[in-house]
This record gives sequence, C-alpha cells and structure tokens, in this order.
Amino acid sequence: MVRLSVNVNKVATIRNSRGGEVPSVLEAVEVCVAAGAPGITLHPREDGRHIRPDDVYAIAEALEPVRDRVEYNIEGDPRPGLVEMVERVRPDQCTLVPVRSGEVTSEAGWRPDTPKGPLREIIERFHEAGVRVSVFVDPEPSPIEWVAELGADRVELYTEPYARAFEQGGGALESCLEHYEAACRRAHELGLGLNAGHDLDLGNLPTFVKLPHIDEVSIGHALISRALFIGLGEVVSEYLRITSR
Repeated sequence: MVRLSVNVNKVATIRNSRGGEVPSVLEAVEVCVAAGAPGITLHPREDGRHIRPDDVYAIAEALEPVRDRVEYNIEGDPRPGLVEMVERVRPDQCTLVPVRSGEVTSEAGWRPDTPKGPLREIIERFHEAGVRVSVFVDPEPSPIEWVAELGADRVELYTEPYARAFEQGGGALESCLEHYEAACRRAHELGLGLNAGHDLDLGNLPTFVKLPHIDEVSIGHALISRALFIGLGEVVSEYLRITSR
C-alpha cells in the first residue's frame, strides 16, 4: 500500500485571494481525515501566499488526536523560520524543497552540487526533534546518492517529467518509467524511503504506483481542483482506491 498525503495548499490559495477565513483550511483537513486520508501536507512559503504559520500550528493541534493514523508533513526550504517551526511543531515528516526566485510552484529537485554541511546540520536537528526527513530530488542517481550522504531518511521524487511523459504515451512513457524505476531501485539500495509528488492525478497515478518501493505520494493541485466539482471527501476516496490497491 502507498500512503496518500493530501496537500491542502490550494485551499489556502483560494482563501487568501479574498481574505478572511473562507474556505477554511482546517475544515479541509478535517474532511480529508474523515475520508480516510493517512497524511496531510502543507508547504508554508516565506511570502505566505497560501499556507500561513497560523495554519501550520492550528492543523498540528487538530491532528494531534489522530497522529497515530494520520501523518503530518511540512514541506519547505530550510530557511530559519521554517526550521524553527518544524522543531516547534514536530511533524512526522519534513520535506526539504529548494526554492527558486519567482517560481509559482516547485520546478526541480535539489542539485547534487549543493553544499552538504548546512543541510546535514538541519537534518540532524530535525532528527533530534523526532522528525523524519525527506529531500525533494530529480529522479537521477547523483542527487539520490547526495541525499544518502546527507543522512536523510527519504527522497521525494519530482514527478512532473513523468506526468508529461504520461500525456505523450508510447515510447516516451515507457522510457520515463524505466528511468523512474531505476531511481526507485537506487534509493532503495541506499536505504532511503521513497516519496513522490508533483502533477500526479487520477489518470497517471495508477501506473506510477506500480513502481517498486514507493512509500508515499503527495497530491494537491489535481485533487483540490477535482474537489471543486464533486466534493473533497469523494475525491480523497477516489485517490485512496488507487493507493490502497
């Protein structure tokens, strides 16, 4: 079984476009949990354009009674404010994601020539706080090996290239799947757990979860977009029917 972690950033984006507290991010989390989602993901960016610090703390409090069955994952770049937040909240997992100036959403994983020292220190701090650490990378051997040297627990494979290959189908998809399978096997050989996320949806997820050693998928944009038409709880159930196969 692959765990589903629902990213609720888009609910916060809609809320912030108007101001106030509607739609409620906290209520969205409650609906996801009631529908059986085994994970909730937030990505609080420094500019606060969707998830805000108060969301992080409020959701931590709301999830506390169900933390035995629902994992809390906080994503973000390792800036001081986020590091302090993670140490205070102590989620089940923190996913370290690089941020590029002007990006709308994540565009690539960490480069393997990034200096290891600062990230290694942060990972050690998170481990001391009891937080599992995943690092967002492209599906290539060199960044996966770099993550293993950092002492992290997992990698999260950036899956937009897979989503584009799935749209093309045929040889492009076959080649891409071989590429991702090799990345999965290399991570597993190095003792790393495997997460994945970005542009996964109901159409391409059933094929992706057949890859070996996948522990978790994080899905937000496609899931929340479909929920506008048929309801959030129902869409979570649709995704769970795929990940629980």
